[in-house]
Amino acid sequence: MHTLYHSPASPYVRKVMVLLHETGQLDTVALAPATGTPIDPASMPVGHNPLGKIPALERADGCTLYDSRVICRYLAARAPDGPALYPEPPRLWEVLTLEATAEGIMDAAILMRYETVLRPDERQFDPWIEGQWAKIARSLDALESRWMGHLAGSLNMGQIAVGCALGYLDFRHDRRHWRQGRDALASWYAGFAERPSMQATRPE
Repeated sequence: MHTLYHSPASPYVRKVMVLLHETGQLDTVALAPATGTPIDPASMPVGHNPLGKIPALERADGCTLYDSRVICRYLAARAPDGPALYPEPPRLWEVLTLEATAEGIMDAAILMRYETVLRPDERQFDPWIEGQWAKIARSLDALESRWMGHLAGSLNMGQIAVGCALGYLDFRHDRRHWRQGRDALASWYAGFAERPSMQATRPE
């Protein structure tokens, strides 16, 4: 049995959980709650991941894996009879780029969150916050204008990552109204969010 250090609010953890649902591997992983911040690791698994981040997957038969992209590649490789979440090249490169774009959206959105909840009001730097949102907005515009064809078709890890990133924007930054001017992306997400795996992992 593997152990996944887990918080339902984390979009990176959600990626892993959606994969577990989609590949039928939920019963192979035990969930260990973990919470913390960059200034207080609290119950983060620093003994397993020196970066103090989640997800971290403690394997029964090897070293602990961390970074959601590493964990997802590992779990996808353990489910050869499941969906081809990482297809063969050349399509693989588009899937990996979509996943990286989604991770960048998550990174910027979480940095915005930290700036507003960890810093006192008088020390928050609005231009820095807006700079993070600019990264997100450019990425969303790129998805809308260039990547919709790649979001269609059979399930892959790029789709899962983008779905989790958009879900996190709804969860933490809904006042930014990311759907405005992005009708195709909003329509795609409305359908993708109805998948049972996405419903089961929705943060509250």
